[in-house]
Amino acid sequence: MIKVSVMYPSGGDGKFDMDYYTGTHMPLVRKLLGSPLKNIAVEQGLAGGTPGSAPTYLAMGHLYFDSVESFQTTSAPHAQEILGDLPNFTNTQPTLQISAVKL
Repeated sequence: MIKVSVMYPSGGDGKFDMDYYTGTHMPLVRKLLGSPLKNIAVEQGLAGGTPGSAPTYLAMGHLYFDSVESFQTTSAPHAQEILGDLPNFTNTQPTLQISAVKL
């Protein structure tokens, strides 16, 4: 199992519409990626490690697949549509990480 994490950094004038992300964007992603997408999770940043500090990320979206190949094959045909939706909920540049799920 692998996890694709899409992390939206905080800082500056970063904006993030969580209602749009959870109510429109992630359902779109789920529909486009279909059954190879095993699960999704969304996190909203609350704070950093130091009391009173801002979170490192405004939000994180996680997509679970059986393999990197499954993610790449499934997402490639839909990448333009998925990425084209970003301006509807954020003005930040997300960072993507693919990880092996160990537990």
